[in-house]
Amino acid sequence: MINLIPNQEKKKKVQDFYFRFLAVFIAVLGFCIVVGAVSFLPTYFLSSAGRTLAREKLEAQQNEPPTRADQNLSAVAAELDRKLDQVESAKRSEYLISRKIINEIVVRKMADIKITKFTYENDGTEGRKVAIQGQAPSRERLLLFRRALENGVVFKKVELPISNFVKGSNIEFNLSLIPY
Repeated sequence: MINLIPNQEKKKKVQDFYFRFLAVFIAVLGFCIVVGAVSFLPTYFLSSAGRTLAREKLEAQQNEPPTRADQNLSAVAAELDRKLDQVESAKRSEYLISRKIINEIVVRKMADIKITKFTYENDGTEGRKVAIQGQAPSRERLLLFRRALENGVVFKKVELPISNFVKGSNIEFNLSLIPY
């Protein structure tokens, strides 16, 4: 079939089609925007009312005088804070058993010797004293451990009672160390 429509009319029809398409697109887009805005309005009003209500409640609570329980709680919290500050300052200022002493004992300890208890005493008359309790597999290993601690530079005196050597194996020992 032969197309009898002239080219100018064809161009005009295509141009008219695009204008109509653009007009419909703008109308649909406008309609979607209006529907979206209308659907968001209730949510906006509810959240705005909720925010206003929350602000009013906060202002009312801030204007209320504190209750007796709140005042007691504040006093307890302040007292606890003061005590924690004292503990923290004591911890910062002094170590009861210095790392140097513990490191010396751990470095000198053999793998087969088990240490079960560390105690530290700071007596005004006798001075500082570290006591170690543990278990050694034999007399020889216990004697080697004692000599290793004596040869170190941290302790001026290492006391190992002779009663620790009575048993031949799996010896429960008590060792007293006096640091410099």
